[in-house]
Amino acid sequence: MRRAYSVLLHRNLAAARHGSATSIAVTNRFLQATLYGTTAGSSPSNRRWFSSVLAAVAGTTIGVSGLIAANSASQEVLAKERPPSDALPSDVVLYQYEACPFCNKVKAFLDYYDIPYKVVEVNPLSKKEIKWSEYQKVPIIMVDGEQLNDSSAIIDKLGERILSKKKADSTSEDDEETKWRRWVDNHLVHVLSPNIYRNTSEALESFDYITSNGNFSFMEKISVKYAGAAAMYFVSKKLKKKYNITDERAALYESAETWVDALNGREFLGGSKPNFADLAVFGVLRPIRYLRSGKDMVEHTRIGEWYTRMEIVVGEPSRIKA
Repeated sequence: MRRAYSVLLHRNLAAARHGSATSIAVTNRFLQATLYGTTAGSSPSNRRWFSSVLAAVAGTTIGVSGLIAANSASQEVLAKERPPSDALPSDVVLYQYEACPFCNKVKAFLDYYDIPYKVVEVNPLSKKEIKWSEYQKVPIIMVDGEQLNDSSAIIDKLGERILSKKKADSTSEDDEETKWRRWVDNHLVHVLSPNIYRNTSEALESFDYITSNGNFSFMEKISVKYAGAAAMYFVSKKLKKKYNITDERAALYESAETWVDALNGREFLGGSKPNFADLAVFGVLRPIRYLRSGKDMVEHTRIGEWYTRMEIVVGEPSRIKA
């Protein structure tokens, strides 16, 4: 008999770990009914055994409830900063390469502020999707019919539009936020390519991601994956020389540690909420996070906790699915 009750207990503990209040309640009621309504439950020894069972269940339930409450509080603390609905643009179209760090910087901004946007994936070989534009780089964004170019300029313009005038006017050329946004554009992005293409296996891994998410025909996917990986392997060596990088992994780890030092114990550079610099760092790192280089970065530096907080607060993409 006790074996059967032990099975129920284990089921209850498993249900508790998964937060199933209904399963917990049903099992508890069954155990209580058995304890007080059967011959087996009427003996003092069995009463003591069942009491210990119920105590274990109660302790687990309380523990899980506390965990759920703590998680809920954490999610509330890391809530998105939503602008007024009347400040949001009505039509946003982003022309991008999926793996482009600058495009991902813009997407991190759009996702965090819950700005709905459509995506046009540009073929990097033909660029036919942006033939209409004199500016032939990505990202390009159309906001209610107005064309904006360059990731930092796009974020500045959208920030002025959707945030309060006080926020827009508070940014100076010498403040901390501006300094670290420049660091992203002038330093961090240049460390990424030598890392994701540092050897043939990582170059192939990167191009597998690029071709799987990019706008390529079937034949282009095959040719770009292998020819592109080979080409970028050699290009990455030139980039190392251009930016005086001797050890690409060491440079990536140093950049990650430099950023964590800049946080100075804060959850975000912006304090309790991310600012534009947080979103810029997160955006350019997002394409590599689950590649070998990104996994190594999180494993060997202190950046992981900040990155996880950013994943939570930025949340699901606000991209409009076609």
